[in-house]
Amino acid sequence: MSDLLPRRTALFLFGIVVVTWGLNWAVTKILVDSVSPLWATAIRSAIASVTLFLLLLARGQFVVPHRRDLPVVLAVGLLHMAIFSTLVAFGLQLVPVGRSIVLGYTTPLWVAPGARLFLGERLAPSRLIGIGVGMAGLAVMFNPMAFDWSDGQALLGNGLVLLAALSWAISILYVRVHTWISTPFQLVFWQALLATCVLSVLALLVDGVPQIRGTPSLAAAFLYSGVCGTALGYWAMVTVNRSLPATTTSLGILATPVVGVASSVIAFGEVINGGLLLAMAMILGGIAIGMISAEEMRRLPWLRKRLTE
Repeated sequence: MSDLLPRRTALFLFGIVVVTWGLNWAVTKILVDSVSPLWATAIRSAIASVTLFLLLLARGQFVVPHRRDLPVVLAVGLLHMAIFSTLVAFGLQLVPVGRSIVLGYTTPLWVAPGARLFLGERLAPSRLIGIGVGMAGLAVMFNPMAFDWSDGQALLGNGLVLLAALSWAISILYVRVHTWISTPFQLVFWQALLATCVLSVLALLVDGVPQIRGTPSLAAAFLYSGVCGTALGYWAMVTVNRSLPATTTSLGILATPVVGVASSVIAFGEVINGGLLLAMAMILGGIAIGMISAEEMRRLPWLRKRLTE
């Protein structure tokens, strides 16, 4: 049976992914306010692992990874699911959710130059322009005149989230060159399981046995983050990627920070000033420009019409 969905169904599912992942930033903030970042990420990964295992069994797609797929299991499981998630969780203790989301989604800015340096990919003019616009957005966010350089926690928090984005970028670069034996969906369980094992051991060594005051709201936050934000989010995104053009998904996912920032305002009453809005617009705009090649830009109906006038 084909995994391809009708376009309308795929777009609807894609919208669910964007909203789910956007809300997950605010949910993660709730988790790290009650549980240490390492345990919060480990427990979330464990819930995701169980959910993904059941999904694979139900769909008859459970496999043991081929040895040639082990590098991609390590790359995604460690760099994205473990390191990225943990650094973000620590960063959210020190930085407002809105700023963290924008910094976390600078990942494509690091992927483009990394692909040029390490994979030999040519940087089209649109990518260079996009990188420039995105970097200018970062400069606006880190306005040296307005930033409190004496606030060590703010510096550390911002640095952790940027380092998380870089870690995710390295994972993406490896995924680009990997020759897949099993499908990404068949391997995501093993990636989540690896992250769970590594994070659980680290959490035990660093924090000891977790002291969790179980409340219905905390349990709901863990279930949402593990089931919706991680397991179902990954499954849905894999399905969407197989059913929609890459450009559509690459640009559409940029709506996620918008949802995340809006949820942080509603949930925590965060004040989003003009500087952050401008920085967010520039960073997301730069990523969008960089993801559209010159040929793809010529194919856009509104641009084609403008060029033929």
